[in-house]
Amino acid sequence: MRGSFRLIPRWTRLQAICNCGKTHRGVFPADVTAAVQYGPRAKAAAVHLNQYQMLPLKRTGEVMGDLFDMPMSEATILSANAEAAQVLAPTVTAIAQELVNRPIVHADETGLRVNKSLHWLHTLVTEKLTWLGRHEKRGMAAFIEHGILPLFKGTLVHDGWGSYRMLGSRHSLCHAHHVRELTYVHEQLKQDWAGRSIEVLLYANSLIHQLRAQGQIDYTAPEHLQRVCDLRSQFEATLAEGDLLNPRVQSNGRRGRIKQSKAANLIGRLRDYSDDVWRFMTEPNVPFTNNLAEQAVRMPKVKQKISGCFRTSDGADIYCIIRSYLATLNKQGAKLFDALTQAFLGSPVQPRFG
Repeated sequence: MRGSFRLIPRWTRLQAICNCGKTHRGVFPADVTAAVQYGPRAKAAAVHLNQYQMLPLKRTGEVMGDLFDMPMSEATILSANAEAAQVLAPTVTAIAQELVNRPIVHADETGLRVNKSLHWLHTLVTEKLTWLGRHEKRGMAAFIEHGILPLFKGTLVHDGWGSYRMLGSRHSLCHAHHVRELTYVHEQLKQDWAGRSIEVLLYANSLIHQLRAQGQIDYTAPEHLQRVCDLRSQFEATLAEGDLLNPRVQSNGRRGRIKQSKAANLIGRLRDYSDDVWRFMTEPNVPFTNNLAEQAVRMPKVKQKISGCFRTSDGADIYCIIRSYLATLNKQGAKLFDALTQAFLGSPVQPRFG
């Protein structure tokens, strides 16, 4: 269509007169109500850069200006974060509810600086789901308020933190931690039993991976039960050697726990929770390490190093909601920018729970 264009007095309308004499008028989008307003894609880009790529607020605004000629103030980015969190909160609640019903869940926690105070970032994950939550406490008080772990009855993979023992789930201990501790005893304390303990654990892990890959493993078969029994006996023999080099300090009659050496404490833990140490050999799909959860808390720690502490607890909660959603969708192969754009349009992409 060819014709002349002219702006009519109101800034919300453009009209053009065709050669045939007909006037065509364009209607400004109904959701644009201000002289300067950012659309869903602009806000999605800012949230992606700040919350997922972990750029500080100031640098996020600068990048938006450099790349899109659309500089943003810190207040605008914070507003976009809050809007995204409000839309995504129901989805993250659904992720938490789904985790309750999963057979195996990984758990971890790490310190989080909020307004110069120490808070705790809690995470629960599977291979396809991620949930993050902030709390002032590290242990049971946080578990109860978050309302996930007290309801979970499957197998919880963790690093041995004592508060997890108060839950009603089964437990599987992370062997990445055990291997690190045993390596210290072997290399720094020069105790060979620890090296042999590592060899038994790593051999068992290699063996179970091979058996699972073959797809013919029966965890209740006498052959497998005997295999596990033999490995546990070998492992216990190495711990018995460690006992000789690290005798436990006996009580002197005073009240309270007697402080033991690091090696003695390690031996005691490996023996006292032997079933949890070997659960990766006795239950389907139970992993050797807690790496999934450790990876989930690693990136928030990187964000702290880049951007500093969170200014408010609300800001930390907003981060947890958005990060939970994006980390989950990333595991499921979704395009995060498109998902955030849909969220700002009011119809966020939902993760798969099947």
